[in-house]
Amino acid sequence: MERRKFIRNISWGGAVSALAGSSFIPAFGAKIPSADTFNLDYAPHFGMFKGHSGDDLVDQLKFMADQGFRSLEDNGLLGRSVEDQNKIGKTLEQLGMRMGVFVIDGGDNWKISLTTGKEEFVQNFVNTCKKSVETAKRVNAKWATVVPGFFERKLPMGIQTSNVIEALRKGAEILEPHGIAMVMEPLSDTPELFLRYSDQTHAICKAVNSPSCKILYDAYHMQRNEGNLIPNMESCWDEIAYIQIGDNPGRKEPGTGEINYQNVFKYIHGKGFKGICGMEHGNAIPGKEGEQALIAAYRKADQFK
Repeated sequence: MERRKFIRNISWGGAVSALAGSSFIPAFGAKIPSADTFNLDYAPHFGMFKGHSGDDLVDQLKFMADQGFRSLEDNGLLGRSVEDQNKIGKTLEQLGMRMGVFVIDGGDNWKISLTTGKEEFVQNFVNTCKKSVETAKRVNAKWATVVPGFFERKLPMGIQTSNVIEALRKGAEILEPHGIAMVMEPLSDTPELFLRYSDQTHAICKAVNSPSCKILYDAYHMQRNEGNLIPNMESCWDEIAYIQIGDNPGRKEPGTGEINYQNVFKYIHGKGFKGICGMEHGNAIPGKEGEQALIAAYRKADQFK
């Protein structure tokens, strides 16, 4: 039996039996969807399917492809060795997969903030953007996540916003010639973070005015910060270049929380979105059973009329 079909049969047979009666995800009917591809381009991350594929990066990518996933995202890519970056890039090309986001990491857990306007922080950001260009080339990456950092309590909000815009313009100047977009991600991890809302992020993108400065719309964070997901996405759609997924509460796969992802995915698909939807969440159930349940959850949420 072909490797793809073999793994598909194991995964889906186990997934259906594992999910029947589960409190997390409704049981499937008798018909099991094809594992070839999805309507949208969902991107797992390393470690999500270790139970099935082990620790090897190449084996993990092959398993993702076997399950119908067409992309990868890897927040920590910038910190990987050049050897591993090249290995990832080569494997993605062989499998016909795309590279999603990695993080342009400013360091020190977001506390080194572009809101301050301090030259040392801006220069660190600029230097990281330059380094990121070389990393992106190795894996053919087109998007990189940027988080401006913490509030600077000693400065008015307008001045902080101006400082962020000026820094992002410098980053865009570096990335734009290479066709790379930094995607700003409003977050919900702590109220100390400067960037928290979709309209705020939209306004900054308009001010930077570059194809290399766009929005990363993470539905998990936005559900926590502002809710009203589909109308808010519609309002910001012209600046959204990348989407991430995670249910709330818990930040696990679709179907484990309050977000109606089937409707959200239907909306995204209806907009003709050709980008990547990153699976930036954990597994609700540990081990192989949880990995099978996660794949089944995406199959279910991806079935919309």
